[in-house]
Amino acid sequence: MKRFVKGISGVVIVLLAATLQGNAQDLHFTQFFNSPLTTNPANTGFIPDGNYRVGVNYRNQWASIPVPYKTMSLFADFQLLRDRLEYGWLGVGGVILRDVAGSGNLSSTKFYGSVAYHQLLGMSSLLSVGFNAGSANKRVDITKLTFGDQWNGKFFDSQVPTGEPITQSGINYFDLQAGLNYAYFPTDNLYINGGFSVQHVNKPRETFYKGNNQIERRYIGFLNASIKLNDDVIVNPAGYYAMQAKSRELVLGTNVAYNLSGDGEKQVYGGVYYRVNDAAAFLVGYQISNVKMMFSYDITTSQLAASNSRQGAYEIGIVYTGLYPNRSFNSARRATICPSF
Repeated sequence: MKRFVKGISGVVIVLLAATLQGNAQDLHFTQFFNSPLTTNPANTGFIPDGNYRVGVNYRNQWASIPVPYKTMSLFADFQLLRDRLEYGWLGVGGVILRDVAGSGNLSSTKFYGSVAYHQLLGMSSLLSVGFNAGSANKRVDITKLTFGDQWNGKFFDSQVPTGEPITQSGINYFDLQAGLNYAYFPTDNLYINGGFSVQHVNKPRETFYKGNNQIERRYIGFLNASIKLNDDVIVNPAGYYAMQAKSRELVLGTNVAYNLSGDGEKQVYGGVYYRVNDAAAFLVGYQISNVKMMFSYDITTSQLAASNSRQGAYEIGIVYTGLYPNRSFNSARRATICPSF
């Protein structure tokens, strides 16, 4: 039993050390499509069914273990110069990210400003380029942590000084992202969108230890579509791939929107997604007028299932999309480039 406890504690320490060194995987959401600015800065102001939007995301991961991960975000973006530029517009926005994890309350707070330009290519396609930049802060409560040299053979003794070379409990750095997007919408019943982005372009330094550890660049690609089958059903398949250092993440799935009211004012959603070698996620949602609310639950399929009883994560996404009040009916229709009811 002692050997088992010591072994588990060793694993936790190794994971914690990796986090403190800055090699941990970035924040992520199963509902990546409801977190557009963190998926790709070129999504800023790219709002197929409106002119502006405001959204919140909340993710609670591994709630069944003593120290779950909690991730929150708030974002907003707007279209500018839509009526002044005949074949394009500017998008501006911002996002706040907050994450708390582990027994040491390792917290991450990030603020990003975002800008993108969108250029129509004919009447059925759109090319976008975007950037976001901001400040990141990370803090950890060293007093709540224990390390390998504090193990006395029976338990971790926090009264024993550690030899870990931790030099600070808080760090700040500048961070930069860039991305490209392409959308194709040949008819009112078909919309296809794909993009590629690079996070941590400047490879900022992130470590609580001595040294010059840098965050590896994270490369993200996504592809999604909206296919209107009839006046009552729209299918939304999507794929997402991220690569950072030796970490890989691939998410595939779809959700289906069903028209409850005939005019699209009320819709219900159901979907399923699979994060390869990690989890299966089930999604339900409801939309009333301009507000879309979605709930998803991850069921762990990896070896971690033995420890968390397959209770992976639950996630909530709420997005409000609107049109500017001075738009006429015809110009409002011009703002919608994806299938709708």
